[in-house]
Amino acid sequence: MTAPFKAATIQFEPTMFEKERNIATLLDMCEEAASDGAKLIVTPEMGTTGYCWYDRAEVASEVEPIPGPTTARFQKIAAAHDCYIVVGLPEIDPVTELYYNSAALIGPEGVVGKHRKSHPYIAEPKWAASGDVAHEVFDTKIGRIAILICMDLHFFETVRLETLAGADVICHISNWLAERTPAPYWITRAFENACYVIESNRWGLERTVQFSGGSCIIGPDGQVEAQIDGGNGIVTGTIDPARARERLVLGEPVFDMRRPDLYKTLMTNSFTWNPLDFHRLYGYQPLPEGGASMLAVAQFSPGPDSAENLAKIADFGAEAKAAGAALLVLPELALTGTDDPSARAEPITGETVAAFTRIAMRQRLHMVAGFAERDGEHLYNTVVLSGPEGRVGSYRKIHLGQADRGWASAGSDWAVFDLPFGRLGLLTGHDALLPEAARVLALEGCDAVACPAALPPGFTGAHEGTSVPHNAPIPKGADPYHWHAFRARSGENNLHLVFANGCDPEAGNAGHSGIFGTDTFAFPRDESAILDDEGMALLAIDTGNLDTPYPTSTVRRKDLITMRLPHHYGPLVIEGSQLSVD
Repeated sequence: MTAPFKAATIQFEPTMFEKERNIATLLDMCEEAASDGAKLIVTPEMGTTGYCWYDRAEVASEVEPIPGPTTARFQKIAAAHDCYIVVGLPEIDPVTELYYNSAALIGPEGVVGKHRKSHPYIAEPKWAASGDVAHEVFDTKIGRIAILICMDLHFFETVRLETLAGADVICHISNWLAERTPAPYWITRAFENACYVIESNRWGLERTVQFSGGSCIIGPDGQVEAQIDGGNGIVTGTIDPARARERLVLGEPVFDMRRPDLYKTLMTNSFTWNPLDFHRLYGYQPLPEGGASMLAVAQFSPGPDSAENLAKIADFGAEAKAAGAALLVLPELALTGTDDPSARAEPITGETVAAFTRIAMRQRLHMVAGFAERDGEHLYNTVVLSGPEGRVGSYRKIHLGQADRGWASAGSDWAVFDLPFGRLGLLTGHDALLPEAARVLALEGCDAVACPAALPPGFTGAHEGTSVPHNAPIPKGADPYHWHAFRARSGENNLHLVFANGCDPEAGNAGHSGIFGTDTFAFPRDESAILDDEGMALLAIDTGNLDTPYPTSTVRRKDLITMRLPHHYGPLVIEGSQLSVD
């Protein structure tokens, strides 16, 4: 078993056209960190040169090969202190003369490997090619190390590929901007993969761009263990590979819950072409016309008495209808209760679901709730969708938690329904912890995903505020809910996640239900949330389109989905692609 070791992340403000001074400063900071015992040292994206280059001609004097003169200088420190250093720099390929935004992992013996940024931000196509060396994991004597660069991390697939290949720690080097940091996406990637993320972000102002700083070390539980706000500095912390190799998310072995046989859609991209045309091709399953509507989420803790649960659901239904909602989502097992579900399981044609459906019909409202389903000899953790015309359909939970496995069988089919307000997908509970699930539904064209849940605490986090001078409306103050894992899930898929959680601490339910917007970088945030108590939240949405043949809203364009690079993602759909993490 690999022993714990000290790691350091360096935050630095490079200056354009001052390459030698930048390198000299980084060398001094790496020497300081190594002398203090750091065995892994991470420096920012393009830290040797600065970032905001106009074109190939302007950056031409800054590029160099890997290995090359700069990596040789850092290798001297690695050799002297028996450590590893990640350095970000603009690379030239000597054969093609293409330029790349790259990072080198340098060890005592020289360059161990490199990563070329695979998912470009708006700046890279001005001078750099998209990376062809991506998602490798380097097995070193201190642990399994992987590298990503800035925009790469927006796409869950990148970290998932590396953790499936056994990575203990993701070295994420960046020029992150436009939000308070440590950024929610950084935290989400550590949390959902139960791995360390060492974040080295630059700070300062360059060519009108304000970078966010916030370099940090994030633990496998999503907790920020050490950080810096603005300014040059070194942050240190302990990396324990054994913690990462447990691969536990909220206490659940999520990698064992994966269903690669159901993820084949991940290898496609529904948004390469105009999605309005794509989804109506051959007249098959065109997207609903959509339009302005209201979504609602109710938070409560269901008890063992179905009649009492239904009475509470009826009250929420009346409240949602009075507020003009088109959809109401209620918690996991809301109809039959979370206590001993197998004892209360009923057929989907039984009286409890029928009573629920009558509430939806009476209120002329689409409603989603969970129940324990009995189908012959099999039991399922199921979600039912009912509406003004009766029962519409259902979904059986695909990713079973440990408690589910004591009584329920896993489902094997995704569920997508076209309603007047848009295309709706269904998930429940632990499904939301698996980023593959919401991504499949996004690729199916979903405008919203309803997710009843009964999840414990650990998927939200606070921020004390930042001194970095962001322009309004980017928030800078303290926020008790700076990070919400399911806000990130909405944003990365450009859809509305309607997350309805139980709120009984004794039952282990954390609350924090909400309806989240399609763009996590839109401030003020387009969302409505409930914190700890029983209650209901509402959010107005619009899935409609202006009078144009092309999508005019984020939810229909799905900008982040469009930028995916599925040709890199093959291992995500292969059974047994995960390496041993013993």
